Amino acid sequence: MTAIDVFAKAREFERIEQLNAARQIGALPYFHVLDGPTLPVVEMEGQRRIMLGSNNYLGLTGDERVKQGARDALDRYGTGLTGSRLLNGTTELHVELERELAEWFGTEQALVFTTGAQANLGALGTILDTHDTVIADSGDHASILDGCLLSQAKLRPFRHNRLDLLEKRLQAAEQDGGGILVVVDGVYSMEGDLAPLPEIVALVKAHGARLMVDEAHGFGVLGARGAGACELFGVEADVDLRMATFSKSLASCGGVIAGSAEVIDYLRIAARQFLFTASAVPAAVGATLAAVRICRSEEGRELFAKVLANAAYLRRGLAELGFWVLEPEPRPDGPELITPIVPVVVGDDWKAVLLWKALYEAGVFVNVAIHPAVPPAGALLRTSVMATHDQAVLDEAIAIFAAAKRDFEAEHGPLSDGRE
Repeated sequence: MTAIDVFAKAREFERIEQLNAARQIGALPYFHVLDGPTLPVVEMEGQRRIMLGSNNYLGLTGDERVKQGARDALDRYGTGLTGSRLLNGTTELHVELERELAEWFGTEQALVFTTGAQANLGALGTILDTHDTVIADSGDHASILDGCLLSQAKLRPFRHNRLDLLEKRLQAAEQDGGGILVVVDGVYSMEGDLAPLPEIVALVKAHGARLMVDEAHGFGVLGARGAGACELFGVEADVDLRMATFSKSLASCGGVIAGSAEVIDYLRIAARQFLFTASAVPAAVGATLAAVRICRSEEGRELFAKVLANAAYLRRGLAELGFWVLEPEPRPDGPELITPIVPVVVGDDWKAVLLWKALYEAGVFVNVAIHPAVPPAGALLRTSVMATHDQAVLDEAIAIFAAAKRDFEAEHGPLSDGRE
């Protein structure tokens, strides 16, 4: 019998052919090299480019106070802690950060992980077990799905934001015999849309389940305090666990789980992704703490308003050019629900890649999302703004989009406008 080569999948993976074809024509939209900090305008591979592909929503990666926080931590604690939080990897900075994050969220406690992905893996993989059921939105972040699979709980996914299907999954889960946890993103990372949290909360309560919300893209942006989608919708008291990352608005790297003292203490001594991972480098923790303090000040509220105003401005400019830009969600009792993410739907994978190439060569960097990151035939250019983008730079980017669209359509035919 001939043994099966476990490396065969590396040669046979369905995306390899596309990867190589994109490389051959110079249209690979991934792994491009930055030559400096992620600011509204960057140096990338030797050229000036407007950055519309970063999660640096508040622009704090370039803030001198955040950089000083990193320097101070580096000077005090050195380059690394070389151990887990359980052993020698906890510093006063961690303690202060967890206290301030819990205050910001309005929860009893918070627990800081080295990365956001580990926070989701650690929480879900520890809280759930084989007797439980986890219900997840199909648009949830990959680390949520990985945490669900790691737990070996019964997974019942539902189609993105379909409340009727969520209700059916909850009804089915009641027959499974264990605990039930619903997990959703507050803001979905590709399309920038929000979970209908008030309706989800009502369903979760009706079926005696628990609710966890990933606030990675809403924390530091939405709500009067910037505490995320749960605050925006007024459901903070009804959400059992909230997760956030430091690699978006907080201009650093790491993750946090916030909730009741009993659950956080349980994770502190049982979550393997917390116990068996080296503590984050001190500079990252120091930068995060400095960013948190800016966000919780009056200046933070100004930054939250500015990034959402910039998103509305860019969306309006691209829509006027005829791009298929997903519209903000209406809200019956207030203004439209805007996030910093402005997706331009293209549809075809290759058209999205070629349009990306035209923009990149003209001086604008955006992200490309193709299947399976988005549904089949749902390829899009994911643009996102910072509070520190000024109108002149956004106008320049919109002009480059206009020229790229004109040249692209002259060669490849019309882009989808959403009506087909």
